[in-house]
Amino acid sequence: MEKVVSGIRPTGNLHLGNYFGAVKSFVKMQDEYDCMFFIADWHSLTTHPKPDDIQSSARTILAEYLACGIDPEKAPIYVQSDVKETLELYLFLNMNMYLGELERVTTFKEKARKQPDNINAGLLTYPTLMAADILQHRANKVPVGKDQEQNMEMARRCARRFNNIYGVEFFPEPQNFYFADKALKVPGLDGSGKMGKSEGNCIYLRDDDKTITKKVMKAVTDMGPQTPNSERPEVIENLFTFLLLSSNKEAYDYFDEKWNDCTLRYGDLKKYIAADLVKTIAPIRERIQEFSADTKRLDRIALEGAERARESARATIEEVRRIIGFRVK
Repeated sequence: MEKVVSGIRPTGNLHLGNYFGAVKSFVKMQDEYDCMFFIADWHSLTTHPKPDDIQSSARTILAEYLACGIDPEKAPIYVQSDVKETLELYLFLNMNMYLGELERVTTFKEKARKQPDNINAGLLTYPTLMAADILQHRANKVPVGKDQEQNMEMARRCARRFNNIYGVEFFPEPQNFYFADKALKVPGLDGSGKMGKSEGNCIYLRDDDKTITKKVMKAVTDMGPQTPNSERPEVIENLFTFLLLSSNKEAYDYFDEKWNDCTLRYGDLKKYIAADLVKTIAPIRERIQEFSADTKRLDRIALEGAERARESARATIEEVRRIIGFRVK
C-alpha cells in the first residue's frame, strides 16, 4: 500500500480552504492508503518565533482533524516536535542543499518580503524540513495545494540528490497528490484568489451559523451580468466555486443559467451558499467542541500517533546513517 504524508501548521483554526482543499480528501485517503498526518509546530516558528501557546494550538488542530473525520486508528496523527528523528534527517538533507536554490524558492521570497526583519535560517530551509517530514516515512504521495508545488519539487530534489550522491535507490520521489485533476484553490470572500488566515477572508470550521451567513452575505461582488453568456469576473467566479464545493450540480447549473440570461440576483446566490455552508459546518463544529473538551484524550491520541511515527522515522534514519557511513545507534 502506498504511503501518504501531510501536515498543517498550528497557527490558527482550520478554515474552509483547509477543509475543502485538504482535510476532506484526507478522510477519503485513510481508507485507501497508508496515511500519516502531522501538526507542523516546528514549521510555525519560521513566522511565529514566540507562539502564544503552541501546545494549545496543536490540540486545536488535532480536535479539528478528528472532528472532520480522520480516524487515528487508520491514520496516525502526531505533533511534529514529538518526532525528534525528523531533525536528524533535516540536518543530513541540508548538507546537500545549496544556498542559491533555496533562495530562489517562491515561498521564501514572499515570506522574506512580508517579514523583512525576520528572514531566518528556518525560513530559508523550510523546504528541507518539509522534505524531511515526507522522506522520513519514505512517502510516495503528498496531498498539496497550489502554493506547495515548488516545495514538493524541492523534496523530490532532496530524494534524488541523496540517492545519486550515495549510489542508492533508497528514497522514493514523492509525488503531488490531488483528488481532482489539479490542485484545488478555495477562494477568499474578499474577491482574492485564495482563502487564507493572513488575508482575513476566511470562514472557519468553528464559526457559528450567524457568523457564516454574515461573512457570505458580505462577499465581494460586482454590478451583475450585463451581457448574456458573458465570462464571469474573478470575484463572481469565486462565488460559483463556493457553490460547486458546498452544493450540488443542479444548484450550480441553476445559478449558472441565471448568470447566462442576466437574471442572477447575488443576494439569492449568497443566501443559497450560506445555507449549504451552515449545513456542512454545523455538525463539524459540534464535534470540534466535543473533542476540545477532552484534552487528555487529545494528548493520548497525539502520543500514540508519535510513537507510530517515530517507529517509521527510526527505521529510515538507521538506514540513512548506514548509507552515509555513520555508526548506527
